[in-house]
Amino acid sequence: MRRMTRRWSLAAGVAALAAGIATAPAAHAETTILSGFTLIDGTGAAPRPGMVMVIDDGRIIWLGKAGAVPKKAGATAINLTGKYVMPGLIDLHVHIGTVRDLDQQAANFTTDNVEKDLKTYASYGVTTVQSMGTDGDAIFAIRDAQRTGRPTMARVYTAGQGLVFKGGYGGVPGINHPIATAEEARREVDAQVAKHVDFIKLWLDDELHSMPKMPPELSKTIIDEGHARGMRVLAHVFYLEDAKRLVAQGIDGFVHSVRDQPIDAGLIAAMKAHGTWQVAPTLSREEAVHAFGAPNPITRDPFFRQSISPAAVAGLESPERERKMASNPNWSKLPAFDRMAKVNFLKEVRAGIPYGFGTDAGPPGRVPGYSEHWELAGMVEAGLTPSQAIEAATSRAARWLRNPDIGTLAQGKWADLIVLDADPTKDILNTRRIAAVYVAGNKVPSVRP
Repeated sequence: MRRMTRRWSLAAGVAALAAGIATAPAAHAETTILSGFTLIDGTGAAPRPGMVMVIDDGRIIWLGKAGAVPKKAGATAINLTGKYVMPGLIDLHVHIGTVRDLDQQAANFTTDNVEKDLKTYASYGVTTVQSMGTDGDAIFAIRDAQRTGRPTMARVYTAGQGLVFKGGYGGVPGINHPIATAEEARREVDAQVAKHVDFIKLWLDDELHSMPKMPPELSKTIIDEGHARGMRVLAHVFYLEDAKRLVAQGIDGFVHSVRDQPIDAGLIAAMKAHGTWQVAPTLSREEAVHAFGAPNPITRDPFFRQSISPAAVAGLESPERERKMASNPNWSKLPAFDRMAKVNFLKEVRAGIPYGFGTDAGPPGRVPGYSEHWELAGMVEAGLTPSQAIEAATSRAARWLRNPDIGTLAQGKWADLIVLDADPTKDILNTRRIAAVYVAGNKVPSVRP
């Protein structure tokens, strides 16, 4: 009897809520009722069929099971029977605004180009991105405007201009300001904090021994100054020895997997002791850097072509570009780095290291939107279950961002969600079967080049 009463009260609650909506003041009249779907809430819980969600001014104000939901004036009712609803994807490693077609340069970083990228991400179900250190100052006005209203495109977090060693690897010329001394490092960290970045990013790499690497005293200065200013610090890393050194220096997270050799018990123990995150494994990045050195069926996939320009597709399919990529003296090593990234990421997951989700999408050939679904598939290939991959890209990523309003679907949260035609917990490729995307309750239009 108690169960029957509870079912009746839930159904009655939805009906009463919808009735109340019809007479709500105009400022609160934008209401959508989604019904009949199977919920994947982002927590790792089992999918729940027959669900109803009520969205009011961009937030979920009711979520639960019910029978029929009455249509009421002032509320838009959408029947999603047979559909699956999951949180929007959160990518913790992207680069936005600097690429047109396959050309990357500082001059491309405009408000229009940034917003184009954010709309593209949203059209693929990526409702939040963390931009990793190659942003011009126009990013701050875009981000701040989002946080005072209801965005209609992907939400953005930014590291502003990440720190690059002079003559070393990383950044975009004309945007980043290379450093050579500890004093320059402190000044650059302070400059980014003054711009109200969301975190500090540094590059520590020598591009397979072809460029100078940031010395240990500079990475320590950046980390110490960032922490002194109340900021978390993230690092681009490649080598195991560098990862160990950065953890000892207090780095908060890595935005790539270690790729030169298997990680060991020492690194895992140190990461656990320091609370270091594997913020972004970027498995799709490792595939993308060698995927287009020969004809690849990916470029003919309609889902891939959904937003990429015809010129970019033509460039990726160009025999001349394929030959140039394949002529890289390190070309033969790249697939092994791809495999090592997967092996090391799975070790971290199994060891209980906190992890998120990120792709390094944005630079030429690493296509915004498509890359995130490629990353999900790569996580499953590495050994995660589809549910674990989805959790990484939703609730775990939101936990890194320290934003409790996104990443899961529950009462009080923003309605950042994807409507799918098939169950992604059964087959991760079903995340590509997108029927609709909402950011803060705003339905996202499809994007075409």
